[in-house]
Amino acid sequence: MSMMPGNQRLMKTLLLGLMCSAVISFAAERNEILLWPKGAPGSEGKTQPEVVQVSDNGEERVYQVHKPSITPYLPSAEKNTGTAVLVIPGGGHRVLVMTHEGYNVGKWLSDRGIAAFVLKHRLARETNSTYKIEVEALQDTQRAIRLIRSRAKEWGIDPEKLGVMGFSAGGELASFASLRFDSGKVDSQDPIEREQSKPAFQALIYPGRSDLIVPTKDSPPAFLAAGFKDRKDISEGLAEVYLRFKRAGVPADLHIYAGAPHGFGLRVTDRSPAGAWPERFVEWLADQKILQSGRFD
Repeated sequence: MSMMPGNQRLMKTLLLGLMCSAVISFAAERNEILLWPKGAPGSEGKTQPEVVQVSDNGEERVYQVHKPSITPYLPSAEKNTGTAVLVIPGGGHRVLVMTHEGYNVGKWLSDRGIAAFVLKHRLARETNSTYKIEVEALQDTQRAIRLIRSRAKEWGIDPEKLGVMGFSAGGELASFASLRFDSGKVDSQDPIEREQSKPAFQALIYPGRSDLIVPTKDSPPAFLAAGFKDRKDISEGLAEVYLRFKRAGVPADLHIYAGAPHGFGLRVTDRSPAGAWPERFVEWLADQKILQSGRFD
């Protein structure tokens, strides 16, 4: 039996209400922390609500971010290693693919004793956006690093073992943060701004704009990963980035997975070699003495 038009409208309204309730409950459960509780500089007057789309497989995509935030994934006290990672999802600066390049990664790391913080940053290439990658989006990344450091004691983190991890466009931001850091503003009225912004390490997972990743001798060590089937500028570009780290004298690991395309991220259903990159990352942290070997099992 087909539905009457009125019943169809009622059903659509009920479904929309359920979807909105689910989105609200997701945010509440994840305990997002605003980077600027009183409003982010450059977002004045932008009151449009954030848009969250949930796909059939439960993965989230986020648009219209005007209130940048971090979502913490903290390990249990008995597992805590003191190491922490700011995780930056990708999406071409047009959207944030939050699940397989954010929340999944945060949970995986916290389960192994590494505190993780998933960043929602402002989007520079979204339709009609007034934001810029190297202004607001980078500012959000740096602010997140400072915020985490400002609460390091509370969260059981060693501030000298806080690094960044970015995917695709997020990798671009992670690399910028690792190149354009400062020691903080010691005379700032905002205690968060007094914190320094240099990451202890960087993990660049199929990062965008490899031509802009030009490390110096002061750059933090790097973990690099991409797929052989990715675009030429990313897969071959990352190989050239590795050589730049080598020439700068900065320790780096490079992993190119033969069967992987762009955007593999982290999904529990991925049993391919590329799906095991987080294990290689943790091994690398231990090799760099950033993580004590054996404490992440």
